[in-house]
Amino acid sequence: MKNAIDWFEIFVADLDRAKVFYETLLGVSLRREDYARVPSAVFEAAKDGIAGGLVQDPNRRPGPGGSLVYLNASGKLDACLERVAAAGGLLLMPKTDIGEPGFIAVVRDTEGNVVGLHSER
Repeated sequence: MKNAIDWFEIFVADLDRAKVFYETLLGVSLRREDYARVPSAVFEAAKDGIAGGLVQDPNRRPGPGGSLVYLNASGKLDACLERVAAAGGLLLMPKTDIGEPGFIAVVRDTEGNVVGLHSER
């Protein structure tokens, strides 16, 4: 069975600022791309093929009230949460035990987007 999600887009106003935020928060590197002349910074695809990116599209606005995407922070959720403020974000919901699936937390990024983080432990 194919995953329900295979691509996600987090809309941003300032791609460079948002790229630094997510690289700092998650301790990863994002790859700059232009898809149909829309500047993007792409997360490396997971082993299961799910990928996505930050998108600076003049037709889309970042901010709260949109979709809530949970990014994989497995094994490093505590470290990610320690870096939120330094990266320019705000912790909205601290690490929360959700039982068998693990732990989640919710942050606001530098663009005003609300993003979830998930860890199995």
